[in-house]
Parts: sequence; C-alpha cells; structure tokens
Amino acid sequence: MMKFKKLLSIALLVTMILNLAFTGCAKKDEPATPGETPAKAEVVEVDIFQFKVEINAELQAAIEAYQDMNPNVKINLETVGGGDDYGAALLAKFQSGSEPDIYNVGGPQDVADWMGKLEDLSDQPWVKDAVEGVLSGVTMDSKVYGLPYAIEGYGFAYNKAIFEDAGIDASKIKDYASLETAVVELDKKIKSGELSDKYPLLEAVFEFPAKETWVTGLHLANVALSQEFSSSIEANEAKSVEFKYADAFKKLVDIQADYSSSAKKKGNLNAVDYATQVDNGLAIERVAIIQQGNWIYGGIEGIDETVASNLAFLPIPIEGGKGDSVPVGVPMYWTVNSASPDAEKTAAKDFLNWLYTSEEGKKIVVEKFFFIPPLTTYVGIDPKDPLGKSIKEYADQGKTMPWVFMGYPTGWGMEVLGAELQKYLAGDITWEEAINNSKDQWVELRK
Repeated sequence: MMKFKKLLSIALLVTMILNLAFTGCAKKDEPATPGETPAKAEVVEVDIFQFKVEINAELQAAIEAYQDMNPNVKINLETVGGGDDYGAALLAKFQSGSEPDIYNVGGPQDVADWMGKLEDLSDQPWVKDAVEGVLSGVTMDSKVYGLPYAIEGYGFAYNKAIFEDAGIDASKIKDYASLETAVVELDKKIKSGELSDKYPLLEAVFEFPAKETWVTGLHLANVALSQEFSSSIEANEAKSVEFKYADAFKKLVDIQADYSSSAKKKGNLNAVDYATQVDNGLAIERVAIIQQGNWIYGGIEGIDETVASNLAFLPIPIEGGKGDSVPVGVPMYWTVNSASPDAEKTAAKDFLNWLYTSEEGKKIVVEKFFFIPPLTTYVGIDPKDPLGKSIKEYADQGKTMPWVFMGYPTGWGMEVLGAELQKYLAGDITWEEAINNSKDQWVELRK
C-alpha cells in the first residue's frame, strides 16, 4: 500500500510538471496583455527612386519622421536628377533588376512606356481631392496611375532689386517687345558699370544653361509648342509637329544667348549647367535673369536669403502667342511598382498618403519642399516663398500656358531638340536645320 501511494505521488508530480510545461507553452500563442512587448514584426523595405534633387535632404527628413512612427518600415531613398537624365537612369535601374517600389513618371508618354509596371492607384484617398486637371496626364482607361508631385511653374526668374536699381519697371513686361527693351536697357547699364558698386559680380543679363537640355528642349520649347498643342495628351497623340512658332522660339533662344556671359562665344553655353546658372549665377547676383522654375527657391535661399527674398517671375513671352503668361503644370508623378510584393506596395501607398494628406506631411510639402500643393485639402497652407507666390498669382489671374512637353515622343525633347539647339549655338548648323531635323525625328519616333 505504501509502495502504491509512493507511485501515485510520483505520477501526480509528473502530471503537474507536464501541465505546467504545457501551460507555459500555450501562453506564447495568446495575445500579449497590455504593457507587454508584442512579437517583432518583419521589417518591410521600400525603395524610392526619384528625380527632384532640390528636395533630397528634406525628403530624407520626411522619410525619417515617417519611420519613427512606423518602425517596421524602412525606406531607402535614391535621387537622380538635376544634370542627370532621370528617364535613362530609371530604365537602367529596371534593366539591372533592382526595381524600385516608388518611382516617377512624367505624363501620358511615360504612362504608355511603363504601363506594365504601374499600380492602379484609383482607390487612394487623395484621388478625390486632386486639383482639377492635374490627374489627366496619368489617367488611362479611367484608372489613375500617379500622385502629382506638385503644381509648378517656370518663367524668367529675376532679381527685383537689380531691376529697381536699374530703373526698369518689370510690370511693363507683357510681350516680347517689352522684354527685349528691358533686356537691352539692363545690358547697357551693366556694361557701363552703372550697377557695379552695388552688384560687383554682375556681368550679364542672362545665364543660359544649354548643357541642361531639359531647360532648352523641354521647357523653353514648351513655350512655343503649347501654342500648337492644347495639352500633353494632344501632343502625345500627334504624329508630327508643325512648329508654327519656330521663329518666335528662335528669338527666345537668341535673346538668352546674346545677353549672356558667353555672348561672344555661344558654343560655351553648351557647358553651362544648372549649378552655374542658379547657384553661381542668379544666387550670387552674377546675372539678373534666368529661365527656371519655383523649385530653385530653396537652393538660392540656402546661398543668400536676401537674394532669394527679391525673386519673382517675368513671363516668357512668345511673339505672336501668349505674351504675359508662364507655363504651369505638374513636374512629375509618384507611382508604385505593380510588380513589387504586396507588403512593399501597401507600405509605399501608406507613405505617399501620409506625406500628402496628413497634417504633418502637408506642412513638409509646402514649407520644406516649397511645393504648390496639387490637392484641394491644403486649406490655409499657401506658398510662403516669393517664387511660389509669384506662380500662384499668375495661375489665379489665368495667365498660364499648359505643360505639353510630357507628351513629346520619348527622348525627343532632350536628346533630339536639345541636342540640335546645342549644334545651333555652336554654329555647326543653322536654325532651320535644327528645327527641320527635330521635326523629322518627331515623325520617326512616332512610328
């Protein structure tokens, strides 16, 4: 009997130990009680490949703010732009097999080119709040494929203080003739040394960066071609280009070259890049006018706050067409790679939503990126920088031209027209040859 009781005690002890063991195992599968640290989730990595060099540091700061709130998301940022060809770099990126999860497209031609890698974003919350017309360039078959970066504009950015000290009333510049009159007058005062005491570095009216074929072949050509096409969609559908305003376009090229620091040797303009034009040109008051957009404000403010505060836009007047307007449009669109895994796509969409629709994100977009917002929900958050304000004033007055360059054939603006303009400036070909060669290539690229 004693032996039986001893065996029974041992059995009960073993049973208790096993119960405790199983009980302990079962707790791992139960939900964590408040205060307990949940099991660590798998980190999702999102790769961004974007083109706007001007906001690279600010975008990285925004990413870090988002990651602080979402520790299970790691975002890797890569930026290619400025003087580099983003389109070519994006193609190389995909061909290398390192496909980004978030990347940029410019409009209908890019949408057609990248359709196989574009996620349908029609169900995203920002779609219903988009400013009228800004989604047309990335809408196909009623599906929306991109979130607009911003509304941007460009024109002749000028230093108001230099104009005032030269006694030139910029408000009277409303067509090509009045622009030419002002430029000739300013050039005369620069060359006479009349302004040298106050502006010792001032050497020319313009700096013209022909090396940046996006400035010449895309943006400047747009001033002429937006008189011919009403939208980027119409340009994208065109099998040929007539170049009705080719002569007026020539005047806009010539005036910037003739009154630049390379006027006596215009071929040198083909080596002038963005930094020479902006950072070492307008920002240091070496020149008084440059053809650029409101995106330059942050860079100039970082060099000289006083110069930045004195900036505004003159129109880019096309003779025979619009004389008092500036081109306004969407520079690029954020897109999500449809081939990315679902977790990456979900995280990518969430980051873009946070950046453009949260209160913290809205302030970053307007006050750090200096963007004019593309959504209607930015109530009371208006541009604070003078260039953003200037563009908004043109837009509010209806003095705008559409951006049609996103509808050019792929590569035509930069690699064809921009390159032809370089040959013209170098004296290798005539203007007529530059235009005719470009027209022929438009037809070839549309085949």
